[in-house]
Amino acid sequence: MPMLELKGVSKSFGGVMAVRNVDMTISEGEILGLIGPNGAGKTTLFNLITGVYRPDTGSIMLQGHNLVGLLPHQIAKLGIARTFQNIRLFPNLTVLENVMSGRHVRTGAGLWPSILHTRGQRAEEESIRSQSEAILTKLGLFDVRFELARNLPYGLQRTVEIARALATEPKLLILDEPAGGLNEEESRVLMDLVRSFRANGVTILLIEHDMPVVMGISDRIAVLDNGELIAEGTPAEVQHNERVIEAYLGREEEEVS
Repeated sequence: MPMLELKGVSKSFGGVMAVRNVDMTISEGEILGLIGPNGAGKTTLFNLITGVYRPDTGSIMLQGHNLVGLLPHQIAKLGIARTFQNIRLFPNLTVLENVMSGRHVRTGAGLWPSILHTRGQRAEEESIRSQSEAILTKLGLFDVRFELARNLPYGLQRTVEIARALATEPKLLILDEPAGGLNEEESRVLMDLVRSFRANGVTILLIEHDMPVVMGISDRIAVLDNGELIAEGTPAEVQHNERVIEAYLGREEEEVS
């Protein structure tokens, strides 16, 4: 059974077809890169998978569970976590508090135990803190755990958002342009982090415009153009696909030259 399987997924907005009849499969333990020109439908596809939008047609299955019609927090509880193209941290909370907030979908204490600070609620809170600190340690953020998120440089804020996603214990981690705004050294560190997530059993789906990053870490590449999946294959196969060169890679090379 695949980790994630999309069949015939389509979504339109006001008559504009943003995603058109997409079939896509992600295997467990795979790193799949999703590329395409601006406006190709990549983020819309992410929003369909995570429950922000509901598809007009098609099915989205996570290890046999139908995700269509579920709310984002229900999908997160089933095992999908994501980051965003534009960082969405809580700026006035500390780094540690931001990561602890990601544990909400794995907690059991209800309203009254939280108000009364029962023994069980206090034990759960301590467990959340310990688990969050362990994630921060792995990602090299432990020393800044008490800093407000807004005070961190851009690259570290990206890493904090990933740490918060990992706190949900995802089976599938969806990264929306994680290398956006990073310098070459920060991108290299990001690639090492993504590989380490996969080594720890997390399947990865990422949108990325940084070609060295996406080609360097992806097992397979899927290419969208005008909402349609036009190619899939290894990085080498995609780089030599004439339709991809025309729709995306070739266009970018012309702009650079």
